[in-house]
Amino acid sequence: MSNPSRFLNREISSLSFQARVLEEANNPNNPLLERLKFLSISASNLDEFYMIRVGGLMYRAKDEDDEPGIDGKTATEQLELINARALELMKNQQSCWAALRADLKKQNITLVEKQELSLEETQWLKAHFIASIFPALTPIAIDPAHPFPFLPNLALAIILHLERAAEGYDRKLLGSRDFRGIIPLPASLPRLVRLPDSGQEIRFILLEDVLDIFSSELFPGCKVLESGLVRITRDSDLEAMEEAEDLVSSFETALKKRKRGIIIRLKASSSMAAHLLDFAIQEFAVAPGDVIRIDGLLGISSLAELYLIDRPDLKFPAMNIRFPERISDFDGDCFAAIHAKDIVVHHPYESFDVVVQFLRQAAADPDVVAIKQTLYRTSNDSPIVKALIEAAENGKAVTALVELKARFDEEANIRWARNLERAGAQVIYGFVRLKTHAKVSLIVRKTPEGLQSYVHFGTGNYHPVNAKIYTDLSFFTCDPALCRDAAHLFNYLTGYSPPAVFEKISIAPINLRQNLKSLIADEMAHAKSGKKAAIWLKANSLVDPDIIDDLYRASAAGVSIDLVIRGICCLRPGVKGLSENIRVKSIVGRFLEHSRIFCFGAGYGLPSAKAKVFISSADLMPRNLDWRIEVMVPIENPTVHEQIMSQIMGANLKDENQSWVLQGDGSYSRAEHKKNSFSAHEFFMQNPSLSGRGKALHGKKKASN
Repeated sequence: MSNPSRFLNREISSLSFQARVLEEANNPNNPLLERLKFLSISASNLDEFYMIRVGGLMYRAKDEDDEPGIDGKTATEQLELINARALELMKNQQSCWAALRADLKKQNITLVEKQELSLEETQWLKAHFIASIFPALTPIAIDPAHPFPFLPNLALAIILHLERAAEGYDRKLLGSRDFRGIIPLPASLPRLVRLPDSGQEIRFILLEDVLDIFSSELFPGCKVLESGLVRITRDSDLEAMEEAEDLVSSFETALKKRKRGIIIRLKASSSMAAHLLDFAIQEFAVAPGDVIRIDGLLGISSLAELYLIDRPDLKFPAMNIRFPERISDFDGDCFAAIHAKDIVVHHPYESFDVVVQFLRQAAADPDVVAIKQTLYRTSNDSPIVKALIEAAENGKAVTALVELKARFDEEANIRWARNLERAGAQVIYGFVRLKTHAKVSLIVRKTPEGLQSYVHFGTGNYHPVNAKIYTDLSFFTCDPALCRDAAHLFNYLTGYSPPAVFEKISIAPINLRQNLKSLIADEMAHAKSGKKAAIWLKANSLVDPDIIDDLYRASAAGVSIDLVIRGICCLRPGVKGLSENIRVKSIVGRFLEHSRIFCFGAGYGLPSAKAKVFISSADLMPRNLDWRIEVMVPIENPTVHEQIMSQIMGANLKDENQSWVLQGDGSYSRAEHKKNSFSAHEFFMQNPSLSGRGKALHGKKKASN
């Protein structure tokens, strides 16, 4: 327990997850365009990993006091491991793309090379270039009068070595006949240019190839001697000033700085001439060790554009997203349905429209007097925010906690905050040093008996697009204690004064960590006293060393522990004398596992009607437990309890089709595939959730009796 090797390295574990995503791109059981989508996701995830994690490690490596992490590795040592693993991952991405490109061609979807264009396509392409591409381009000759331009994060650019024609050349006016230039590829233009359809074939050409073909239009009278494509990645971590008087202004300033973050990685096409690459390295001020030559396609994440092709036969079959029958039984009245019984909505299998309808009904209901809402991430055209604006305009007291520190959504959240303020809502930005990551909606309504509150606790974001991809839980209740706890939470967020006690929920950083540790300790005590002892945890990441050590101790005490950790896991399972009673699996498939569920046997084992079951917005990471406002909610209603523990967690633990098993050495192996092996995702698509069933469920029960 004192050896740092008991922890797996966080960064390598993260890259292992990206490798599992990439394996879905290689999985022949997935439809072809879905495989392409997985490939683009793996590339996008790797970009973000470098933008956030590697940038921070590079800063740490420069410090003289480069202290080791929990696994005993310094930042310098981690960077060496990361670069080796990332290089292997990028090579595998290129191999995957080559295979997928060949398979796409068999399906009459072709990415053509310049020499493969027909005469008709070349003529069309020239007209398209002049009309739709040329006006957006800014070709620049690099000389003392035209300095090297600033390129934003993840920008692509063509670096050129050019020569002016001898005829009419004036050295005094034009300078050297031999010069270098750059053509930044505008992010506003599609990376893939679709050519006119030819019969059944769908043909594309890369934007950089189009620019290469028509370079004479960009540098008239010049000959391109050599050219090469580059792509940059900038450090994009963002920190706001802790003592900022105006948090919005502070973040607006920080966002501008992010766009100009230092370049931490430069990718270049393998065919690029050495002197052109040296020129790019010098101009971008990047260390040679942070340069990677790519033998293949730069910016693989752009392949997501191909997914938009109208070929449903090459995608997952459309899913029938269910609307909870119980709410339909009450003619769509969310308040009446919740008042009758607690309900959990399991996204994406059940519609996010329930959450939207909950708030829209509140906005239109004359008896609703107040709405309080946390907003971490939401969509550009958010129906949630629109409902809050409508409620404020209808004279209701609307309080919105808008989290400005939601990474890469800061600008959108500032925009929504201002729209809400203009509508008359009270907008709060929470704590400067803590992210508000909890997902809570509280509605207060007048009734003949007095004020009645309704609350929604979520494991995901209020984002209708993500809710079609992420597996998350929406828990609706009017339990008086939970509603009082929600009210105290909002008062804490707006007034900074924590309540003396929460009746049922746990809050990070106040008591969530302590309560989790206490629940683990209780299972240890049950095991030592000879009772059944079991823990089931489902989260996106398990990094916190304190929680991991408690799980190790519980394992040693005889507690049976099953963990479903989608992404990063720093715990080593199955190690003799340390974790032989711990099993860890990761589910990677059609949907992104995102819900957080914690189950404790309470002396009865799992599953059990007497077990303690919780849902949470928090992952098991130091940042979530110590530096974020998070919520853990007990599930006490018998039907909801059974649904989350036996149906949802039970299916996750039973899954074979999409599961990877973590080994003690940090490697993952696919669960053995058998004929008709169980898939949790397929099960949830085909089976309605227990708490959402209405009259149909009661009818079945009567029939069975």
